[in-house]
Amino acid sequence: MTKRDRSSYRAIGRHHLATIPQLERLKHDQRLALEAVSAVFPFRVNQYVVDELIDWDDIPNDPIYQLTFPQAGMLSPADLQRMVECVRGRDRLQLAAEARKIQMRLNPHPAGQLELNVPEIDGRRLPGAQHKYRETLLFFPSQGQTCHAYCTYCFRWPQFVGIRNLKFAAAEMETLARYLGAHTEVTDVLFTGGDPLIMSTKVLRSYIEPLLAPEFVHVANIRIGTKSISFWPLRFISDPDADDLLRLFSEVRRRGRQLAVMAHVSHPRELKTPAAQEAIRRIRSAGAEIRCQSPLIRHINDDADTCANLWQSQVRLGAIPYYIFVERDTGPRHYFQVPLARALKIFSEAYSRVSGLARTVRGPTMSTTPGKVLVAGTTDIGGDRAFVLKVIQGRDPSWVNRIFFAKFDAQAAWLNDLEPFFPGREFFFAEPLRQMRRGLWAPPWAIDADLEQSAPALA
Repeated sequence: MTKRDRSSYRAIGRHHLATIPQLERLKHDQRLALEAVSAVFPFRVNQYVVDELIDWDDIPNDPIYQLTFPQAGMLSPADLQRMVECVRGRDRLQLAAEARKIQMRLNPHPAGQLELNVPEIDGRRLPGAQHKYRETLLFFPSQGQTCHAYCTYCFRWPQFVGIRNLKFAAAEMETLARYLGAHTEVTDVLFTGGDPLIMSTKVLRSYIEPLLAPEFVHVANIRIGTKSISFWPLRFISDPDADDLLRLFSEVRRRGRQLAVMAHVSHPRELKTPAAQEAIRRIRSAGAEIRCQSPLIRHINDDADTCANLWQSQVRLGAIPYYIFVERDTGPRHYFQVPLARALKIFSEAYSRVSGLARTVRGPTMSTTPGKVLVAGTTDIGGDRAFVLKVIQGRDPSWVNRIFFAKFDAQAAWLNDLEPFFPGREFFFAEPLRQMRRGLWAPPWAIDADLEQSAPALA
């Protein structure tokens, strides 16, 4: 990259594909498919990703190319054909209409995000926030609802495709402050998106500084979910306010709070560049910790060597391996998903190859409606094979650490694909979730005092 390119960020979207000379290596039908699929799923890269991360001699198979450039297989053959026809006909209105039909069929908000996770204050829903787990509140600042580049498998793709009623975003810090004041059980606030680090440090500071006030002493941990270490490490090095950002991190630590950068890192190559390694060094020098997480994704990181290399690279640089997730049941999951049995095999093989410092990683983990469910292993019960599942985070804290069993299914890729192992039973969380959807039950920590008497107890 030139000095000029390294000093300023510029997004490259689907209308700027012609500015990427490396794409001339694609065949004509591959270019048409790229244009067609990028009209359905969000597409954005930048010059750093294009120049530093992708091996253009290995496209379309290169994992970072698969991670950032939409692929033909992300659409069904019929949907792809219709979209390609619209691209050929240059009918922009028809292209947009066909894209919207496909988007609305793809489970845009899984795991109860809209109907179950949005909290209330003073009888009003708090837009741009999710409070699924007792200790952790997610907040979506309105100016942080985009990214330096988009991942093709992103489960929050509806944030970026212009469907207004499916987008999480909040601008009112005052409302967040009132909610936190009323909910002292919250110890962690996670700023997420999009990517909060797309915002200037001045704007980010306006969200974080109020939480450092004495009345929010219960908020011990401030987390920032970001892919910027991978997709724009210059955010921490040479952006105009990079030094101010690191000063903000240091200020959080000086005032007695923990600052955790929740880094989304999908492939070890993202950590190989000098810029990424310098970004990590500077973040750690500012007193912040870095925890790394990613889903296990077909075409990108679905083999034990890649996973082990990824975790070892993180530990070598002083970051903490945190989660390896199962691809969520949304968007183009058919293209990216890895069956649970295979995910468990890959994880176990990779886990066995690393030292204890890398075994902080937890997985394979599904972020489901009842909570984070770990695929802990398989076992034989009475001669029949079963998945051993464990809740490691739950809507009801009493569910945490609970083990349950499901029939082994080599093709199952999500909790909804599984059946309870014992005949005639259902998973223990099934009835509480039905009551929650009907407004008849809420986890104990979420019940207002005046509603406590009328809420049924959890069986």
